[in-house]
Amino acid sequence: MKFLLDQLLLLPLLIFFTLESFLKLFIPKKRKSVAGEIVLITGAGHGLGRLTAYEFAKLKCKLVVWDINKHGIEETAAECRRLGARAHAFVVDCSNREDIYSTAKKVKAEVGDVSILVNNAGVVYTSDLFATQDPQIEKTFEVNTLAHFWTAKAFLPAMMNNNHGHIVTVASAAGHIVVPFLLAYCSSKFAAVGFHRGLTEELAALKRTGVKTTCLCPNFINTGFIKNPSTSLGPTLEPEEVVVKLINGILTEQKMIFVPSSIRFLTLLERIFPERFLAILKRKMDIKFDAVIGYKTKGE
Repeated sequence: MKFLLDQLLLLPLLIFFTLESFLKLFIPKKRKSVAGEIVLITGAGHGLGRLTAYEFAKLKCKLVVWDINKHGIEETAAECRRLGARAHAFVVDCSNREDIYSTAKKVKAEVGDVSILVNNAGVVYTSDLFATQDPQIEKTFEVNTLAHFWTAKAFLPAMMNNNHGHIVTVASAAGHIVVPFLLAYCSSKFAAVGFHRGLTEELAALKRTGVKTTCLCPNFINTGFIKNPSTSLGPTLEPEEVVVKLINGILTEQKMIFVPSSIRFLTLLERIFPERFLAILKRKMDIKFDAVIGYKTKGE
């Protein structure tokens, strides 16, 4: 009973903070300056990671770009230099913990302490549970989830000592809403979202409030990883529009970025609506893409 009474006393605060959040929707947030920051982006040899590097280059940051593809990462670094930024390219396998740790040591020795870390590297296999090979499942978690732990352990201590920095987690709408035939991917992205939320709370508990966190959760992006995606939620997103949202979210220190913003509303519906209604709603979303199905019914 005492617990319920204590919660009732919080009601005025709930009303105040709700009104405050509503008013903030109409007040443009001030964008922080990141000029001179050392920004490390994983998976920067193509797509979202490459475009994110270009945007930080325009903002006068020093770039450290990682990717497993040597040609791709060198192209990214060259363009960043053309845009006027200093850029350092490293070939790194983000599924390999020791490779991450050893390259992190090189970065600290050759470039300096990273102050903005963008965990962007990711892999996806479009198949059901039975068609997804065991090594593919392992690699999905190694790149999409575990790499976030290893890079954070490598670069976060300096940020915490300075009480200044930013950890960016590139997750997915699939980290909130499950999709058939993306079982390993959805599971890894749910874990990535959990990593972001857990790290945010841990930094607050340790009073390192100067180290900010941001998590990006977009719908399907036209990067070629998922073939022929479609959904009634809207057209496939172009990487350029997602990067605009990501950079704005980082500069205004948003904790969670949904692209499109309607994804946020869908995550709320999942928490409050009955399962049978949600099943109908998901059919209406009509999510489709090319996938390999390993399960066969009798007679097939």
